[in-house]
Amino acid sequence: MTEKRPVKIMETVLRDGHQSLIATRMTTEQMLPIIEKMDKVGYHAVEMWGGATFDAALRFLKEDPWERLRKVRDGFKNTKLQMLFRGQNILGYRHYADDVVEYFVQKSLANGIDIIRIFDALNDVRNLQTAVNATKREGGHVQTAISYTLGEPYTIEYYVDLAKRMEDMGADSICIKDMAGLLVPYHAEELVKAIKENVKVPLELHTHCTSGVAHMTYMRAVEAGCDIIDCAMSPFGEGTSQPATEVQVATYKGTPYDTGIDSNLLNEITEYFRPLREEALASGLMSTKVLGVDINTLRYQVPGGMLSNLVSQLKDQHAEDKFYDVLAEIPRVREDMGMPPLVTPSSQIVGTQAVFNVLLGGRYKMATKETKAILSGEYGQTVRPFNPEVQKMVIGDKEPITCRPADLIPDELEKLEAELGEWKEQDEDVLSYALFPQVAMDFFKYRKAMREGNAPVSGDVECSVEPVK
Repeated sequence: MTEKRPVKIMETVLRDGHQSLIATRMTTEQMLPIIEKMDKVGYHAVEMWGGATFDAALRFLKEDPWERLRKVRDGFKNTKLQMLFRGQNILGYRHYADDVVEYFVQKSLANGIDIIRIFDALNDVRNLQTAVNATKREGGHVQTAISYTLGEPYTIEYYVDLAKRMEDMGADSICIKDMAGLLVPYHAEELVKAIKENVKVPLELHTHCTSGVAHMTYMRAVEAGCDIIDCAMSPFGEGTSQPATEVQVATYKGTPYDTGIDSNLLNEITEYFRPLREEALASGLMSTKVLGVDINTLRYQVPGGMLSNLVSQLKDQHAEDKFYDVLAEIPRVREDMGMPPLVTPSSQIVGTQAVFNVLLGGRYKMATKETKAILSGEYGQTVRPFNPEVQKMVIGDKEPITCRPADLIPDELEKLEAELGEWKEQDEDVLSYALFPQVAMDFFKYRKAMREGNAPVSGDVECSVEPVK
């Protein structure tokens, strides 16, 4: 019999669970009543911040994300809180200056985060270093994440080397982040074994059920030595979300990997979230499209969200008949761009450029500004060199960036503070403004109006319930 090695559960229902299924629209008030029960479960950690939660709170829910963090922190007395952090992109969509990254890390930990999961879309570890150093300096737990993808350069050796470099740079734990549900069971076993043989820090696995293999992938990974798995309570699990927590707890019950979690307590938490799911389905906020298995994720090695964006773009152009032409063009564009993992933002960049290449009847007749940015080195270093002919065609004689992109960005905080001026009510406001200037400013105006009793009448503020596209 295998020696006892309980697997730990990282719960995502308050972040990736609702981000994946209802476009991150769960409100703080919907979270707070269940926190006391969740705090008794014995989770390794609860992920409740980062990713798209920051943008969605400000933009759609008219909530201060910092206030959410503080309220949730007050409720969780015994459980570590975790967030997802996009390296030099923080929670936004461009690279920010080091002083902004450092201040964001400092304030995240000061307001209640314990573990920061830091990743880079290109797996360029240079884009992680500032956030890693800042987290260490502030006494937080650094978890670096490997963006998992498929393709010729992405071998077991590549991932092992990446894990070793992350451990060397100060990671307290490492996550294999399978954003698209591409990791299949036996490959997961091989990958986990190889990484565990080469690094000493705990290993976590994150995946999505999009392709239908996630539960089997977790089982093989756990048997191979994976220490922690990411799960979501079933009302906001499965589909394009994570495997259901209750299923994983039941799977290992009575085995050497028994989580020790009380299934009866989990059932009470499930009963709390179930009406929220029903409400989301009834309103159209949760689309049935995100609940099934999309095997095309494995067939085309393209994330489910990228496929649906593709269909939407082609429909807008009345060119649905070009779907398979675009699918054939995606790997060619990806190759031209140095074979990046297909995750935000590279998936959107590659997909949109592939659409242009097909619809305009010639490759790179028109290049998006993001295509120009990636081929200029503004996002960092890719696993393969760019196609030199395509690079020349798109950026001409412009000298590409070869250093860490943020080395070229001057400090921004002082300038941002000056721009914010009278709208600043707390230190953290400058960080909200840094990431989403217009969205944050709209929120600050709304906040002031609410406080002064001049709340906009219903319909003036975007707090909409939108179907997931």
